[in-house]
Amino acid sequence: MSLIYDFFCLIYPRICSACDASLLKHEEILCTFCQHQLPKTNYHHDSDNPLFRVFWGRIPIAHAAALYFFKKGGKVQHVIHQLKYNGIEETGTYLGESYGHDLLQSAFFKDVEVVIPVPLHKRKLRKRGYNQSELIAIGLSKAMQIPCDTKTLIRTTASKTQTKKSRFKRWENVKEIFTITNHEHLQGKHILLVDDVITTGATIEACARQLLTISGVKVSVVALACTVGLN
Repeated sequence: MSLIYDFFCLIYPRICSACDASLLKHEEILCTFCQHQLPKTNYHHDSDNPLFRVFWGRIPIAHAAALYFFKKGGKVQHVIHQLKYNGIEETGTYLGESYGHDLLQSAFFKDVEVVIPVPLHKRKLRKRGYNQSELIAIGLSKAMQIPCDTKTLIRTTASKTQTKKSRFKRWENVKEIFTITNHEHLQGKHILLVDDVITTGATIEACARQLLTISGVKVSVVALACTVGLN
């Protein structure tokens, strides 16, 4: 069995999504070094963290957190790129599940009842083949043992890339492109809204505004990474 495994890995090498080093048999997605060295925010335990403060005065969310700090050219960016553009889908579900176990240890997230990913427009979904935020949400859902809702929040317009836009332009780009469908099943629930990377928070704000029109809901936010608070 070991020889077969070694031969398979020779043809289809398993590499770390952060540093491209070969993974050992017991390692998944990230090598042991990157598992311990990638810059975690620990915002899920902080009631006054910089990411949460981004939304103050903009949208009344309950809490906000991200697993990692995102730095241009860094390993976390490489992880996101592998997930978003290189088709390494298992990165999203693996890290989502890992983060879900962390969130269950937080007083701010342990009562979350449903996970909702930021949706892709159907045209982009067909082109890419998957929604990276949905993969993260599926991992969170599995760890937290709560449903993942991909039907209620919908992107109605295919927005242009946000990469080089200012905060105002990002908001203008997304403010009216989301809507909600049948949502009675979400009334009074604590919703966990999930994205891959949060920078200005414009996309999350636009999504949360729609969800908060549902009677009695509470919305918290998480992402795989954020640019906020990195020194």
